[in-house]
Amino acid sequence: MNRTFVAFTPLAGALILPILVPILMVRVSVGAGVGLTVAASCVWFVLMLRTAEMPGEHHS
Repeated sequence: MNRTFVAFTPLAGALILPILVPILMVRVSVGAGVGLTVAASCVWFVLMLRTAEMPGEHHS
């Protein structure tokens, strides 16, 4: 489940963020759009780190 979610996030981000960020910038403020982009990037990066598998790592 977690791997599927993490694998799906780049696709979701590529489709949703380019639409959502400009709308947020126009309706709220430029800072809100930038803040959303930074927050989404940080969350995605943390999820990637938490689910990363190192070469040679064996799961039983």
